[in-house]
Amino acid sequence: MNNLNQEVSRKLLLVLAHPDDESFICGGTLAKYASEGVQITLVSATRGEMGRRMGNPPYLNRETIAAARERELRHACDCLGIQQLQFLDIRDKTVEFMDEEPLISRIEGIIHESAPDVVLTFHETLGGHPDHCAIGKVTAAACRRSGKQDYLYYISFGNMMEQPERYGYTRNDIVKIDVSAHLEAKLAAFRAHRCQSEIDEWVWRPDHEALARFGAHEYFIHAETVSPDRHNHYDLFH
Repeated sequence: MNNLNQEVSRKLLLVLAHPDDESFICGGTLAKYASEGVQITLVSATRGEMGRRMGNPPYLNRETIAAARERELRHACDCLGIQQLQFLDIRDKTVEFMDEEPLISRIEGIIHESAPDVVLTFHETLGGHPDHCAIGKVTAAACRRSGKQDYLYYISFGNMMEQPERYGYTRNDIVKIDVSAHLEAKLAAFRAHRCQSEIDEWVWRPDHEALARFGAHEYFIHAETVSPDRHNHYDLFH
């Protein structure tokens, strides 16, 4: 990135539902691209204040959890190299009930302002949680309105997209990112989300044991089918 031609920095916009989504699902990818000079903006719809995990043993309550999770998210952003963080200030577990039109317009404005080369969000039906699916749906709509639909990818869980045909996709739709060199940053981000990860004993094992639990790759679904000659299956920036 730092060559004599002063190459313009690439930009990645991430629109997710809760603090910890970025770390637990695609933290390795974010750390990888941040290390390469990509400017990353994270938009979190909520502060995760309705989460059931309150620390282990519990030390938070409904009045204190939102501020704690915001602090933890800011720490995780530092671990991963995310430079900008915004909140949509939606109450946790209510994203699916929000009026879609103003939310689409708001995200569209963020897209225009940040001018991303890549947009990441949840899949509308494979997101696994109502808030995930809802924020994915409105983000996809905002991308279409902005003419950024070809820049849109859906995040996926674990290695489920090693067999994309099970979900109606082909291997040409999937980008497989090697994150093996960035697992330490991912683990640090997991641990930054202390109130959510303390109950998972493996996260707090010695580093070499915890790191062994991570896969070496993270997988993304391209929202628009592209021709094989245009698509790099190992890089989100095509």
